[in-house]
This record gives sequence, C-alpha cells and structure tokens, in this order.
Amino acid sequence: MPVIIKRISFFVVLILLWEAVYLLDFWVDSMIPGPLSVAKTIYAGFADMTLVYDILASFRHLLIGLSVSLVIGTLLGILLAKVKTADETLGTMILALQSVPSIVWVPLAIIWFGFTEASIIFVVIIGGTFVMTMNMRIGIKNVAPIYLKAARTMGSKGIDLFMKVIVPASIPHAVTGVRLAWAFSWRALMAGEMLSTGPGLGYTLSYASDFNNMSLVIGIIIIIGVIGSIVDQLIFQRIENKVLKRWGMEEAA
Repeated sequence: MPVIIKRISFFVVLILLWEAVYLLDFWVDSMIPGPLSVAKTIYAGFADMTLVYDILASFRHLLIGLSVSLVIGTLLGILLAKVKTADETLGTMILALQSVPSIVWVPLAIIWFGFTEASIIFVVIIGGTFVMTMNMRIGIKNVAPIYLKAARTMGSKGIDLFMKVIVPASIPHAVTGVRLAWAFSWRALMAGEMLSTGPGLGYTLSYASDFNNMSLVIGIIIIIGVIGSIVDQLIFQRIENKVLKRWGMEEAA
C-alpha cells in the first residue's frame, strides 16, 4: 500500500475516533469540541483573513529570526571547530544552553525588548542558533583526514584549503543543522508569540485560550502542525536528502 494511502487512512481513523469521543459526550463542548466545529472555525478564520494575517506575521518573525540564527550559528560553529580554546570554553556553554527550552528565554526577552516583535525574533534566534552552531562544528571537525592530506599534498593550505575542501565537505552537516534550526526556531516562535501582543499564530492561540475558544485553540494547533510538517518534509527533508545523495552519504531518497 502506498505511504500516502496509509497516512490518509490513519488520519481518517483518527478523526472518526475524535468524533466518536465527542458524540459520547463525556466532556462538555468547551473542553473537547467536535472535528466539524474545529473545521468551521478554521474555515471562518481563513474566510475573514485573520488566520492568513497570523500566518504571514509568524512567517515574517520566523524568516528574520532563522536567517540571523543561521549566520550566527555558522560563524560560531566555525570558531569552535578551528579554535581549541573557544571550543573548550564557549563550546561548553553553548552545549549547555542548547538544552534550555525556548520558553525559558521569553521572560528575558520581554525584560530586554518589552512586548514587541523584537522579543519574538530574539527567542527565535536563540532557538535556532545553538543547534546550528553544534552541527557546523561537527561538520568541520569531522572532515575526513584523507581529504586534508590529499589537498595538502597538492599544495592547498590556509584559506584555500578551508574554502575548497573543508567547507564543501562539511555541507551535509550544515544542511542537517539548517533543518534542525528551522524545527527549533518554529517551536521557539510559538513560545515567543504566545506571550506577545500579536499578531501571529501563537498570539491568537493564547488569545483563544483566554476566552475558552477551544475550537480555535485546536484549529491553530492543527495549523501549526500541518505547516511544520509540510515545510519540513517538502523543503528541508528533500534538500537534506539531495545533499546527502550528492555527497555519497545516502542512497537516492
């Protein structure tokens, strides 16, 4: 059976189970609305364009924050890979900060930047920077020694060796870092927006929760998951597979 058929069948069964639970009426509608109610809420949100504006605002925050995090993460990764002292000091701190959940940075962002878009973008930057840094560091440090020996034998050294051998050889790890940075930044974005004054999907989610609009809460959770899955599988996963295949690290996806 094709994978797409399996996935569609799975979600159909899941929705039927959801409808069955709703019809059993164990909980009030304000706690577990039916799938039809959620679908109507999502449709109404797109019809009056409020959800469209929220999605556009969220993507604006994401693109700015993710772009900055990739630049900072790449530079830090190169620094840690090439400077032993930086790796032994700054690297330890970055490794520790990587395990800190994004939501923890929100109070700090609010104190520094207030309830502004800058706070959201700051949290997104923090969310993607550390994972990009560590992947870039691993990519450069794991360049096969035979490549370096062969290049040096042919007279390559210094910046020429770095740009023509080390950087190309580390690209698979860098691409994996970009994919992970996107996922971490997307989660961080929602955490930041939930405590913002809007606009954005996270803000609308928090707003709907405050007014006990569970249909909208579940609808936005579904939208967040669908967007995350589509962007990851249709863009980043495909790019990663093509790069791994190009570098001979994986069979054709």
